[in-house]
Amino acid sequence: MRILLFALETREETRKPLMALTDALLDQPGFEIYRYGEPVAENETRYNELPLIQSQQELLEHRIDIIITAGGDGTMLKAAAFSGATGIPLLGYNLGRMGFLAVVEKDSIPMMISSLMERQYQIEERITLEVTSDPVIFPEGTFALNDFTILKRDNSSMIKIHAAINGEFLNTYWADGIILATPTGSTGYSLSCGGPIIFPQSGNFVLTPIAPHNLNVRPIVISDDSVLEFRVEGRTDSFLCTLDSQYALINSEYKIRLRKNSFAIRLVRLSGHTFLKTLRDKLMWGLDMRN
Repeated sequence: MRILLFALETREETRKPLMALTDALLDQPGFEIYRYGEPVAENETRYNELPLIQSQQELLEHRIDIIITAGGDGTMLKAAAFSGATGIPLLGYNLGRMGFLAVVEKDSIPMMISSLMERQYQIEERITLEVTSDPVIFPEGTFALNDFTILKRDNSSMIKIHAAINGEFLNTYWADGIILATPTGSTGYSLSCGGPIIFPQSGNFVLTPIAPHNLNVRPIVISDDSVLEFRVEGRTDSFLCTLDSQYALINSEYKIRLRKNSFAIRLVRLSGHTFLKTLRDKLMWGLDMRN
């Protein structure tokens, strides 16, 4: 099995678990290990000597089977953007905090390696968002696994976002911004703004306003077959637009259209790591917090 270790940064607190994972993989016959990312401290030669992969073409040329991300959910989003439509599954080794995507914890390396060796895992597909606009905001092929947002800038006053679904006017939102989230992104920014949690295979998006002026405006769940269109107005000349970790400035002349992308991101789900278990563990559901 050919594995790419995908790490963005090697802070002091993450270096040790990253090296532990590297050693465990290299000590196991049957694995061919590559890396993405900068070298770490000079004495960590085993990691630094791993063959380097830096492009999608190299991913395909080396026939990578699985990408293991070492970091938090942000690292997994970067890895998803890097692998794109290659279809290579991602497995998240959590070196961050919450970790709704990166769910394999530091003490679970033996279990993870055993599951990979014995092929005891499932592949789960997660839909992505495609954005088109006039003028162009993001380069062709850019997508979001989590969410798309339109936001006011700095301390400017609220903005007006005109939204339509499948060509029919939906609403004008007077708010600090708006979020269109996939089921994967429903446990991120959208959740912190009062949006619902959406199960991964539900076939829905969630549209969540950010600090709306009208208190009767609430998040709504819509079919992922929908095409959404946005136009934005405000007292300032520009507004912030994000697509996962990418961002750009737009103005009131932009016409934005979003839909489900033509491909999904594939995630490795190890035995026992269900979506419900992740929710219970990360949100501490079922625990009596009075003690």
